[in-house]
Amino acid sequence: MDILQICIVIAVLLLLVKPVGSYIYHVFSNEANRTDKIFGPVEKILFKIIGLKNRSSMSWKKYALSMLATNILLVAISYLVLRLMGGLPVNPNHTGNMDASLSFNTVISFMTNTNLQHYSGESGMSYFGQMIVITMMMFTSAASGLAVAIAFIRGMTRRGGGLGNFFEDFVKAHTRIYLPIAFIVTLVLVGLQVPQTLEPSVTVNTFGGAVQHIAMGPVASLESIKHLGTNGGGFFGVNSAHPFENPRPLTNVIEILSMWTISAALPYTFGRFAKNRKQGWIIFSAMMVLFVTFLCLTYFSEKSGNPLINQLGINSSQGSMEGKEVRFGVVQSALFTTVTTAATTGSVNNMHDTLTPLGGLAPLAEMMLNVVFGGKGVGLVNMLMYAILGVFICGLMVGRTPEFLGRKIESREMKLIAIAILMHPLIILAPTAISFMTHLGTDALSNPGYHGLSQSLYEFTSSAANNGSGFEGLGDSTMFWNVSTGLVMLLGRYVSIIALLAVAGSLSRKRTVPETIGTFHTDTKLFAGILVGTVLLIGALTFLPVLVLGPVAEYLQISAG
Repeated sequence: MDILQICIVIAVLLLLVKPVGSYIYHVFSNEANRTDKIFGPVEKILFKIIGLKNRSSMSWKKYALSMLATNILLVAISYLVLRLMGGLPVNPNHTGNMDASLSFNTVISFMTNTNLQHYSGESGMSYFGQMIVITMMMFTSAASGLAVAIAFIRGMTRRGGGLGNFFEDFVKAHTRIYLPIAFIVTLVLVGLQVPQTLEPSVTVNTFGGAVQHIAMGPVASLESIKHLGTNGGGFFGVNSAHPFENPRPLTNVIEILSMWTISAALPYTFGRFAKNRKQGWIIFSAMMVLFVTFLCLTYFSEKSGNPLINQLGINSSQGSMEGKEVRFGVVQSALFTTVTTAATTGSVNNMHDTLTPLGGLAPLAEMMLNVVFGGKGVGLVNMLMYAILGVFICGLMVGRTPEFLGRKIESREMKLIAIAILMHPLIILAPTAISFMTHLGTDALSNPGYHGLSQSLYEFTSSAANNGSGFEGLGDSTMFWNVSTGLVMLLGRYVSIIALLAVAGSLSRKRTVPETIGTFHTDTKLFAGILVGTVLLIGALTFLPVLVLGPVAEYLQISAG
């Protein structure tokens, strides 16, 4: 029955990939289509409001600067709102202002699509803050990421003409994708009893005679874009483990598909742009192979239970249920965990800190690789980066100048890709090491053993991968963790975006190389295997030592009894 549940969800996803991928292609192909009649008039008004008269295609530099300028403006506005939140309207619970370091961390977190939360949503944020800052940035950060992914695809598949217009892509991502789908998902969630109200907390008397305040608010609307935009920040502190955010198995599946579908459909969109749908399916299949591998590791580790508990003779037929909701059990918890870290969402329906060592290794590894579907475009862009690297390695082996999609891969592209590949482990491993060199880092650990290393490592990995989930045993609401993770989130988001946009700009200017008998085809099963192998090889060489010191050592310790 457990395996059947997983298979049904994956089957539904496979049915959605082609139509959603085709729809995204039509939205951003800039070719006339039927959606223009529905959304065109609204977009014309928005373009007029923002003064976008000329929607000409941009160079990679102009595209990157436009994205950065938009994000900086939104960050500045959001920071002011959080610092002045106590005196702003729509605050029925009288929530106070957020302090400076936490405000810095929060605005960076939500603008980079990380949504790492060092505060508890129901007590640390007013309704005005939840809607104007959190929900707004959930839309805009997702739209920014998707726009960059589409620009990268254009650069790889089109000759000349720039990467498109950022502001046009940014608006279309809102009007044609996130807003309409989020509206539908919100209505579905409300129908399934997820709250959507501006009323203050409900005060009730318990059976024991105590007074309890039950937090409410505009939950459903935040919940929809939280998953559709692979954001992950929860209205409540326990995120999607809270019954108001995720009340039943059906809502659990809806949330899984919400955060997974667009990311999974983007490889097919890439195939449409490349006019080679098989190429898109090859990229998708490589991602799915990696996903299933990590899903199996998580599921079977959690299903086997905790070895220490098993040795006591306690019935563990349900698996390791510590930190999990009974209404979801091991199977839906394992599936949610694997999807949320694969899609870099960060939403959780169980506490990752209580996963078994190998069960916790899987989400860590997914974020370290950051190519297993990924967030809105992040996974696809990073996977295409590894595809170029794989082609380059194959070219070196046969003594031929490597080509990808008919364009030669030369030193400029490889230098930029090297920057993107090396930056990711640098901003994970260096801050983790620094956190153990000062009591400011070690004081936050709730476990001094191997698991303590995993706690710090997970926090910085989640920040660098723009995921946002955490090992919640970590006491991270301090100046040290707010600032350090804030800087990691900034570097993790924008360094790779700028480097890869530069790659796209370079490739777009190159002439197409005619196919010959010696051309290495990248739309074959062989290349899918090379792609998976390249990802695992680079990932193992980079991260295996620290994983051995953390979750692997913890597993060996508890297995030995």
